[in-house]
Amino acid sequence: MVQAIKKDAKSRMNGSVENLKKEFSGLRTGRAHPSMLDGITVDCYGAMTPMNAVGSVSIPESRLLSVSVWDSNLVASVEKAIRESDLGLNPVSEGNIIRIAVPELTEERRKDIAKVASQYAEQARVSVRNIRRDAMNSIKKSELPEDEERRESDEIQKITDEHIKLIDIALSEKEKELMQI
Repeated sequence: MVQAIKKDAKSRMNGSVENLKKEFSGLRTGRAHPSMLDGITVDCYGAMTPMNAVGSVSIPESRLLSVSVWDSNLVASVEKAIRESDLGLNPVSEGNIIRIAVPELTEERRKDIAKVASQYAEQARVSVRNIRRDAMNSIKKSELPEDEERRESDEIQKITDEHIKLIDIALSEKEKELMQI
């Protein structure tokens, strides 16, 4: 019973850390990465469709993205979707291929992105703490002897501290990556 509570809490906390890493991958660092376009949806014959469903994204150079659009009728829609996204990118189409130069980030923009990364990390910490609270409540309801309940609660706290540390490490790595020129 208690082992199941701890196992569930640990797996949910791992999920929070993994989710944070996914959110971090979407933050632009000045280098081209295919995941930069993951959040963009394209108007595809009246339906909003993810970018990866209308073309393939590749990186011919470190600061250049290339989108090969499968349907030539959608090139204008893809270009418009990229231009209107909050990424600040300026696509240029050449037939079915759209080239996107990824500009160098300014110091101010780097700091803004670092703040967003901090907010993501704080959301992950809150999520981990909520999971800890749920696990602690479940242990209290399990009617264990007081000393065993205390020992299990301490173990849940250790698991929580480990995951908070993982979040802090991921944040510091992302901030270092963002501040590199």
